[in-house]
Amino acid sequence: MLIVIKSLIFLLFVFSGYFLGAQLNARIEGTAIGLVSGIIAILVERIFRKVNIGRIIGGITGLAIGIVFANLLLYPLKIMLPGVPLLSFVINAFFGYGGLLIGIKRGENLTMPVLFKILRGQGIDENRKILDTSVIIDGRIADVCEAGFLDGLFLLPQFILQELQHIADSPDPLKRARGRRGLDILHRLQKMAHLTVRITDEDFPKIREVDAKLVALARVHDAKIITNDFNLNKIAELQGVIVLNINELASALKPVVLPGESLKIFVIKEGKEYNQGVAYLEDGTMVVVENGRRLIGKNVDVTVTSVLQTTAGRMIFSRTREDYEREELKAVK
Repeated sequence: MLIVIKSLIFLLFVFSGYFLGAQLNARIEGTAIGLVSGIIAILVERIFRKVNIGRIIGGITGLAIGIVFANLLLYPLKIMLPGVPLLSFVINAFFGYGGLLIGIKRGENLTMPVLFKILRGQGIDENRKILDTSVIIDGRIADVCEAGFLDGLFLLPQFILQELQHIADSPDPLKRARGRRGLDILHRLQKMAHLTVRITDEDFPKIREVDAKLVALARVHDAKIITNDFNLNKIAELQGVIVLNINELASALKPVVLPGESLKIFVIKEGKEYNQGVAYLEDGTMVVVENGRRLIGKNVDVTVTSVLQTTAGRMIFSRTREDYEREELKAVK
């Protein structure tokens, strides 16, 4: 359809040139001018399609502000130092170029809907965040938002919503349950008064991977990505996008346990090393009990001996209270 429209516009230029040339008895010259004008129009359209209109507007605005500021600064200087044209050129060039660069950078996020909002005096939405499929299905994001730790505008891309719907319609019962849980979490977020969940139709047809699309959308809107996907976390950070990782938040909020503290745990299985027992705290932290194999299936009081932070999370090493006190007595003797 787009090719047909372009062809019609091109022919319109050619015929217009022909008829104008016919009135001036220069049909060949008029047709040639129409032909060249049509080619130029198509090339200009292709160039402008690739250029971000927000960057153009931002650059022009920044350049104008820079030159105005430079001339305000030059006004008193011209009185004190008359006849110095080089100074005027340098200051105008410096502030104009600086304003141009800042305007281009800030204008990256200006889209046509945003420009219309500015013209209507509504301002630009700040504190924007983009939700990933994994973090929606995970569900903890709703609890974090209800607690008031996150607010502002949540952008939900249409391709993420389609992915959720596809999972919810899966023949696999487990996947179907996860997809429906994700949709329920979205409904829950929409009902929160301090949040705005906005579905955006923006897509990147040339990008196939969903994670890459999320990063591209975040860069366009200067938004943060909320996820619990380790790979997406790394890809986004490499491209300068701020990531809010729910897993990192959960890890940071785990209670700090120090050597010498006492814990009451339930030993559930055997450890990897000889004669070890393994238990878990309520937040999922693994507790390894030395000589705890005999205590599997029992509640026991233990004392923390050391804490190890790994990439998988925090591990606590302990001994039963009796063993710990026995070792302390030996050390004193």
